[in-house]
Amino acid sequence: MNTLSYGLLSLLSKDSRTGYELMQHIQPFWPAKHSQIYPLLAQLEQMGYVEFVHVPQSDKPDKKVYSLTASGLKALQEWIGLPTDAPVTRDEFALKVYCIGLVDKDEAMKMLLERENYYIQKKEQYGESFEKVKRLSKKPLEELEIHDPLFGNYVLIRKATLKVEADLFWCEWMKSKLK
Repeated sequence: MNTLSYGLLSLLSKDSRTGYELMQHIQPFWPAKHSQIYPLLAQLEQMGYVEFVHVPQSDKPDKKVYSLTASGLKALQEWIGLPTDAPVTRDEFALKVYCIGLVDKDEAMKMLLERENYYIQKKEQYGESFEKVKRLSKKPLEELEIHDPLFGNYVLIRKATLKVEADLFWCEWMKSKLK
């Protein structure tokens, strides 16, 4: 199985979802399209890792709501214990910064300010996500433990927030280099 298959199982370990919902929820982790997800769901169903129920809809075609099976959970647990590949990085901004000396300071500053605004928006989004998890939690987030249902959400939002704060710190430093 490929990593995207395990990603779908990961999402289904939290909640039953349609293929469309899986496509939406996988995006922060893995950019995937419908054309990738639906064939994988069919394979996972054939392997006995997921099952689905048909949900009739009056104005649209029936939808399938997928759930993780016991064997899907076992496969997911085994995968978690395997070594993890190095992260894939594709960063157009870093490539532009690499050769930033080819443009004047005003153009460089413009590029930097656009990216800084992007990071500010991301930090706001992570703050909203953090507040949502906080509202859903029955206890303070700092007290969540590994088996709490919201633990994964909490620690990933925290990681993303720390990363974007580091990126904003770097932007400030970079602006001082351009003055």
